[in-house]
Amino acid sequence: MINSVHSDHAELRFPSLAGDITQKGYEKKRSKLIGAYLPQPPRVDQALPQERRAPVTPSSASRYHRRRSSGSRDERYRSDVHTEAVQAALAKHKERKMAVPMPSKRRSLVVQTSMDAYTPPDTSSGSEDEGSVQGDSQGTPTSSQGSINMEHWISQAIHGSTTSTTSSSSTQSGGSGAAHRLADVMAQTHIENHSAPPDVTTYTSEHSIQVERPQGSTGSRTAPKYGNAELMETGDGVPVSSRVSAKIQQLVNTLKRPKRPPLREFFVDDFEELLEVQQPDPNQPKPEGAQMLAMRGEQLGVVTNWPPSLEAALQRWGTISPKAPCLTTMDTNGKPLYILTYGKLWTRSMKVAYSILHKLGTKQEPMVRPGDRVALVFPNNDPAAFMAAFYGCLLAEVVPVPIEVPLTRKDAGSQQIGFLLGSCGVTVALTSDACHKGLPKSPTGEIPQFKGWPKLLWFVTESKHLSKPPRDWFPHIKDANNDTAYIEYKTCKDGSVLGVTVTRTALLTHCQALTQACGYTEAETIVNVLDFKKDVGLWHGILTSVMNMMHVISIPYSLMKVNPLSWIQKVCQYKAKVACVKSRDMHWALVAHRDQRDINLSSLRMLIVADGANPWSISSCDAFLNVFQSKGLRQEVICPCASSPEALTVAIRSFAPDPIPVHWCRRSYSRLPCFLYSPHPPPLTLRVLSCLLLAIMCSVKPDGVPQLCRTDEIGELCVCAVATGTSYYGLSGMTKNTFEVFPMTSSGAPISEYPFIRTGLLGFVGPGGLVFVVGKMDGLMVVSGRRHNADDIVATALAVEPMKFVYRGRIAVFSVTVLHDERIVIVAEQRPDSTEEDSFQWMSRVLQAIDSIHQVGVYCLALVPANTLPKTPLGGIHLSETKQLFLEGSLHPCNVLMCPHTCVTNLPKPRQKQPEIGPASVMVGNLVSGKRIAQASGRDLGQIEDNDQARKFLFLSEVLQWRAQTTPDHVLYTLLNCRGAIANSLTCVQLHKRAEKIAVMLMERGHLQDGDHVALVYPPGIDLIAAFYGCLYAGCVPITVRPPHPQNIATTLPTVKMIVEVSRSACLMTTQLICKLLRSREAAAAVDVRTWPLILDTDDLPKKRPAQICKPCNPDTLAYLDFSVSTTGMLAGVKMSHAATSAFCRSIKLQCELYPSREVAICLDPYCGLGFVLWCLCSVYSGHQSILIPPSELETNPALWLLAVSQYKVRDTFCSYSVMELCTKGLGSQTESLKARGLDLSRVRTCVVVAEERPRIALTQSFSKLFKDLGLHPRAVSTSFGCRVNLAICLQGTSGPDPTTVYVDMRALRHDRVRLVERGSPHSLPLMESGKILPGVRIIIANPETKGPLGDSHLGEIWVHSAHNASGYFTIYGDESLQSDHFNSRLSFGDTQTIWARTGYLGFLRRTELTDANGERHDALYVVGALDEAMELRGMRYHPIDIETSVIRAHKSVTECAVFTWTNLLVVVVELDGSEQEALDLVPLVTNVVLEEHYLIVGVVVVVDIGVIPINSRGEKQRMHLRDGFLADQLDPIYVAYNM
Repeated sequence: MINSVHSDHAELRFPSLAGDITQKGYEKKRSKLIGAYLPQPPRVDQALPQERRAPVTPSSASRYHRRRSSGSRDERYRSDVHTEAVQAALAKHKERKMAVPMPSKRRSLVVQTSMDAYTPPDTSSGSEDEGSVQGDSQGTPTSSQGSINMEHWISQAIHGSTTSTTSSSSTQSGGSGAAHRLADVMAQTHIENHSAPPDVTTYTSEHSIQVERPQGSTGSRTAPKYGNAELMETGDGVPVSSRVSAKIQQLVNTLKRPKRPPLREFFVDDFEELLEVQQPDPNQPKPEGAQMLAMRGEQLGVVTNWPPSLEAALQRWGTISPKAPCLTTMDTNGKPLYILTYGKLWTRSMKVAYSILHKLGTKQEPMVRPGDRVALVFPNNDPAAFMAAFYGCLLAEVVPVPIEVPLTRKDAGSQQIGFLLGSCGVTVALTSDACHKGLPKSPTGEIPQFKGWPKLLWFVTESKHLSKPPRDWFPHIKDANNDTAYIEYKTCKDGSVLGVTVTRTALLTHCQALTQACGYTEAETIVNVLDFKKDVGLWHGILTSVMNMMHVISIPYSLMKVNPLSWIQKVCQYKAKVACVKSRDMHWALVAHRDQRDINLSSLRMLIVADGANPWSISSCDAFLNVFQSKGLRQEVICPCASSPEALTVAIRSFAPDPIPVHWCRRSYSRLPCFLYSPHPPPLTLRVLSCLLLAIMCSVKPDGVPQLCRTDEIGELCVCAVATGTSYYGLSGMTKNTFEVFPMTSSGAPISEYPFIRTGLLGFVGPGGLVFVVGKMDGLMVVSGRRHNADDIVATALAVEPMKFVYRGRIAVFSVTVLHDERIVIVAEQRPDSTEEDSFQWMSRVLQAIDSIHQVGVYCLALVPANTLPKTPLGGIHLSETKQLFLEGSLHPCNVLMCPHTCVTNLPKPRQKQPEIGPASVMVGNLVSGKRIAQASGRDLGQIEDNDQARKFLFLSEVLQWRAQTTPDHVLYTLLNCRGAIANSLTCVQLHKRAEKIAVMLMERGHLQDGDHVALVYPPGIDLIAAFYGCLYAGCVPITVRPPHPQNIATTLPTVKMIVEVSRSACLMTTQLICKLLRSREAAAAVDVRTWPLILDTDDLPKKRPAQICKPCNPDTLAYLDFSVSTTGMLAGVKMSHAATSAFCRSIKLQCELYPSREVAICLDPYCGLGFVLWCLCSVYSGHQSILIPPSELETNPALWLLAVSQYKVRDTFCSYSVMELCTKGLGSQTESLKARGLDLSRVRTCVVVAEERPRIALTQSFSKLFKDLGLHPRAVSTSFGCRVNLAICLQGTSGPDPTTVYVDMRALRHDRVRLVERGSPHSLPLMESGKILPGVRIIIANPETKGPLGDSHLGEIWVHSAHNASGYFTIYGDESLQSDHFNSRLSFGDTQTIWARTGYLGFLRRTELTDANGERHDALYVVGALDEAMELRGMRYHPIDIETSVIRAHKSVTECAVFTWTNLLVVVVELDGSEQEALDLVPLVTNVVLEEHYLIVGVVVVVDIGVIPINSRGEKQRMHLRDGFLADQLDPIYVAYNM
């Protein structure tokens, strides 16, 4: 039965209506209804026909159903019930009043098209759908928006009435009460036994959007308010000032709704993250009928004068009645263009046959021989030329392959057609003159080879190009045999094209069967709107018409676009008996029929609806009959038919005296019990076409073995007949699966020795020889183990006020596989006049309707601008192409709504934390499993013998004085400018003298005391170094601060001010230029310039020396403060003592083997961490020359650093990730020119990236690969690791083994476990060792919660003990006591005496097979990520970088990505490198990749411009700054999508 009607039954399961019908009554009613399908005793059999024969009058029907509204006519089609079901479902949702956050879009993305400049799209469709047309489409009979009769709808839901149409919804009192009752009923059935709500908690006050400020800060400025941000309260009363957070709160509220019932079982996906296995729905109906019996079609009547073959028929009519009209073609104005008579068709076909066989190639080597395949390429407005060519091929005994005209070289799907032509061995294409002229040509006038096509000879079949056959030549006309007559192309679900071969016998038998079924007689007139190259249009309009000498009026698609009523006008004008249309043609006629008065359709005896297999074509039939009944259309005229390329016509509606209506419950397609109701004429019954004696029909289970269905079960229809296709050309495997099927009984015995053919149609065979078709196999989607039909979902979407927002017939529904299940995607073309908000409302209502009626969540609903979906040649949507665009991210939607939260129910269970394990058991556990405790250390500083003179001195200031005396002219520092020239240099004595003058300045002008703090605000260079030693000489404590950026004072100056205030600096030293900047008007706008401490300008130094140089009394006193903003947005200053500073320098000197004769190139920011130590301290301690390259100079000259390394023949160089990235991106294409300039990196033995994060393997590897040709050895590139408590823990030195790489299972890491896997295995994550442990450093891996030591290769927090640990935080916000254990923690058992510093980073140690410099086995340290950065989601620990890496791979336009969480929602921010139109493409792709690879649902996707994600000087993302900016509406995003 072709009807999308009673989908409401899914929601209204009968048991839930216990108030209206008792269980016993229900059983009784049900057994009565299913009676027809069950094997019964004979007595009951006799009773049944009497009941069926009851006169069907409106009055008896209303007596039978007391509360039914009366119909104005005999009710046939039940399409409006669907609309009513949808409206009722939406009414229920309205009661919940759940606010859904609307996506935010940048102005430039919201294009308001003016209606005048707009032409409507081709909303016609090919085989699948209906379309709409320009004109007033508001009051279409199909969209019954307001006049819903609830009372009536419920009575139907309860009593299963089958009478009502759009016209018959007369309102009764009490409708609204019924609506409430209905909503209650629906709510009951929908919210029973649900699982716990999703893990979405309301956020607490520490999350509220306040940027951390220092205690001493006076900066009490509030962030500017953007737009119309209103103050709102979050769930627990925290006021949040922003629109974004308001929307997120809305999203959180919607996600707190109960989800689907939990599913019990799990399967292991390689590791222990268990993906839930979708269980069959326990409430799903089970089939209970007996096994069905195969049904035989009626026999073909014997007609004496039927021709023995189609060519014989053509010859007969061409010679007996040459003047009889065969075909009339129309121009675009609807005027007859050309009348082809049977005489002309016969002579022209003869000419074509002769020319094909004799005029192509040479006499000895003809190009085409009988049996060869030939392509027919004719436009849709030239059926006459096509017909002559087709029959010419039949006469010549060559096999025509009709295909579409390729419009461009990259036509949608034309590549696949090329594959078909190639596999068929086609070398010649027949075409018309006009078509030949219109094909794309190369400059030489030749037709280019289309993409994927074989080389073709194009042959024009117009009379003037053909030669007349000689008198003695005559085509050989045989009786029909089993040779191939023609090949019809078929496009599969995935876009591939197959060729179905039809034999001459099948062709003839099919024509005879159609003639009998449709009662065709000679000289009848038939109007054909369909594509005459294939399917119903070909069978009726080209083949059967000739067999019966009928007259075909062919209406081209181009005329239908201009005048949708043209086919009806031609039926009236020619008094046509038959018309072949699609449901969309009926729909178009409805939209446009108002202007017509004089329409009379009484001549029609048959209106063949070609897409009858589509369950929602019925709505058009219904509405069409409704309107045109008054114009003489009789209800029995409408004859939907079901067909497929493989089985040809499967079934066509004929007039059973008492057909049976069938309703079904749409809960799962595999089991659809058919509830039979009162004997009214059915929505649609199709009788099996009679095809000789062998037409046998049955339905088999859609998957697996072709087992017969039960009587109340839906399956794929199979047919055994002569008039069907015989194979897919050249594909024997697929042919076997489709054309050679042997249906089996439940015992496994085949039901026939003849093979059956799978029709590709879904349905069942009912009683009385009726076939019910409910959809196509291609439209099936299996979601969570349940089958859904794409056409049904389209029908539901259309029932939600379709005409206002989207085009009917321009909706594509398909499924994509995400996380081991199919997910439903709906793409529709949006009308240009609908507003953003309206469209969004419509989208959310569609989601609700589909959820209620089909009980399935829609994963993604996208609206695209009108006319942008790829089309099939007759204007339908090219589904596979649309799906491809969606998956590639090139669909460019204008609206997207994703609902992963409702759809994805098979995520692993959230991890439950295990109870803590006591120390003893852990200890025993380690011993029992034979694991060694994970600890490692660098070389022991005390045992290293070196003739290091600097060791004599405790303080760096003493080392500098000693160097100034012993090697005064030795150059310590060389600063390069952007051109690579030396901008400045310092010898030992120059630095000493400069430092002395600065010390005098501090004491005399600054009046500073011993131990006062001094902020040094200098650009990277020599001044900074001199100022630092000047502070040491004066006994002051220096703090290096990055100067504000002159172009960006507003955002960079507050950080400077904050560090100056938090460090309690008594004085600020800087250059004259920056001095002016700090007091400028721009600065005054950003901070309070009156509160700066004393500012000293060091460009003007005093000439005298200090009386004495300060010597600290104790090595543990403060040498300097190191301030840095962490990636989590925390400003933290650590205290470095003189002893730690000297130990640090010594450790680096030993690891890198630095001596006065060495040169080291440094391209780092000199403000904190190891970068500062290398820039300012190491040269003074070790005496080597440092070549300083400010990273900012690389922006103008990216090759500066590498050229300097090459020019100075440097062996050791240090850089940051941002420098490495700049070189990789900026110099990628210049390696050849750099080689020509003499760049040589072969002397580099260590190139160390200074970092405080997990090594970025992809970047270091691509850098090594890129510069390998310039001599860079891959083993030279390595990384260091430091953190706040210890600025350098690891650093790849000169000796020792190469850094190793291991691969770990990403899913195990989420559970805080390390599982080593092979390279390339699924879910593997490469981790590179973070350099060698520095001398004097000891490391242990401890459990961050229990503080117990962990075993080798176990993930835990890295703890460090060393002489150069920092001695504590200078200031930090929050709980001081909490922070104190960062610097002095002890293990809870084992070695409980040693004091350790906690790095706050997770990692593991692994003993390798390599040996260290001292002959021991080497322990490698692998850093995984910061504990502060890690996100706890679903009970597991995720590191942002892993998710970001996946997202960056998702689409070529994503250049950068950052993720953070807010109220337990995952927020993904992506930078888009491309047009803003691509922004919405990223939303589904980002959601997909995070689900697939991380089992997480993305809550919010934010698309921003390049450069919005803040990155610090070390190249690390500042995710918390980004979060605060997002919540304060400061990002100016292109698009923000809130996933439901």
